[in-house]
Amino acid sequence: MNRQIRRLGIALVGLFALLFAQVSYVQVFAADRIADDPANATRQIIAESKVERGPILANDGATVLALSEPVGQNAARHFVRRYPEGPLFAEITGFYSRVYGRTQIERATNDYLSGDAPELAASTFADLILGRPKKGGPVVTTIDARLQAEACAALGDLPGGVVAMDPRTGGVLAMCSNPSYDPNTLSRGTREEIRTAWEAYNADPEKPLVPRASQELFPPGSTFKIVTAAAAIENGYGPESVWPNPHELDLPLTDETIQNFGGSWCLGGAKQITLAQAFQISCNVTFGQVGLALGPEALQAQAEAFGFCPTDPPEESDCLSPTIPFVVPFETGRFPIPAYFEGNDPLVAISAIGQDNDLANPLQMALVASAIANGGRMMTPQLVKEVRDPQGRVIRRVDPQEYGRPISPETSADLRTMMVSVVEGGTGTAAQIPGITVAGKTGTAQHGGADVPPHAWFVCFAPAGPDDIPTIAVAVIVLDGGNLGSEATGGQVAAPIAKRVIEAYLGL
Repeated sequence: MNRQIRRLGIALVGLFALLFAQVSYVQVFAADRIADDPANATRQIIAESKVERGPILANDGATVLALSEPVGQNAARHFVRRYPEGPLFAEITGFYSRVYGRTQIERATNDYLSGDAPELAASTFADLILGRPKKGGPVVTTIDARLQAEACAALGDLPGGVVAMDPRTGGVLAMCSNPSYDPNTLSRGTREEIRTAWEAYNADPEKPLVPRASQELFPPGSTFKIVTAAAAIENGYGPESVWPNPHELDLPLTDETIQNFGGSWCLGGAKQITLAQAFQISCNVTFGQVGLALGPEALQAQAEAFGFCPTDPPEESDCLSPTIPFVVPFETGRFPIPAYFEGNDPLVAISAIGQDNDLANPLQMALVASAIANGGRMMTPQLVKEVRDPQGRVIRRVDPQEYGRPISPETSADLRTMMVSVVEGGTGTAAQIPGITVAGKTGTAQHGGADVPPHAWFVCFAPAGPDDIPTIAVAVIVLDGGNLGSEATGGQVAAPIAKRVIEAYLGL
């Protein structure tokens, strides 16, 4: 009898051990995988539909970007999401769909919006005791609603993206992509209507669900010369360093050459040119030489310091930004690892002018501009300012975080002066604003072959005078030359858009 009891006891202990192991596995080791399973996400959203989800607000705490509205009555009542401005803030809010889950801020702050965050426990408990329906907390973004509207209007029907941010804090002030989409079509209506909208968006070759400002990548063209110039200055080649000025650059190990835009001769054919002069007029030949002099290690190290992810083309790399609370993930820029260039020196020169396998988007280039504007400190891009409880009390503030220090304050000052010269008398004069000093860099990025129009870029910040503290950094890309096609340049197409955004922000 004792032996049987002992065996039963051992069996029960074993079963409890298995049960404990299974619970530990589900709650600890497999928690993230289970939470990310699409089927479970859908079931969770169905359960959440009974909760009045918190609104998403602009940085004034009043302008509503997303809200929940009741449908039905009593026990059958549930809530659906509405986006009052439709496509205008889609890249910011993302969508909340009972069929396809959530994206962007709707996903990044879901625990607060749905009322499940620990900070909302007291409010949720009070609702339970008083018999009130459960409510989520409002999320206040860093977005300036007026500037968002102006940025999207400035971009107009042109394909591309615009990002504006505060270089002092990393707060994103505006982020606009064209084409966009209407998140209402994915959050409201019948399941069939939602599926139809989803299929239409995904069948569109322009990919409206993929924000061009933050999650698509493009060759940066001459805007990458900011990074190359930073590497040069950090490695002892100052703004006044002198370089040969041939009509074209013969690339080693090949019959190919690098030419300046339009096949022109920089500085009227002078025999020598300084780094600062070459930067002002965006001289490809000079920056090809700079890239060869620096080598791939220095270029890659500087690019990585600015947040570019090291890659080994043509292999794909997981280069999403670090997972940081309240920061919506974005696609960081890409720059090849040094091994990619071994035995192929011409690619070093081509990469130094922002071509070959260099990739970026407006958010990445706005970060580069912000680091220069902020004395060499690059702040983490953030879209959330604070979270409140349903009664309007602030329960969580999101403080600015440093992303890195890619350059010294001295290098930052040199680059600032060089970028000001671009707008005052170089390729970016279309960004001039009377009474305001603007620092900028143009880019005209070739892609897809000689018959495909180039992408037009402009990256800038203001005010950028000697005694000014810059308060806004802007990056613009217009794909395939916009209205000018193959005749487009960054100075002609993208710079006027950035100028309009700066003027709107500064109240001019």
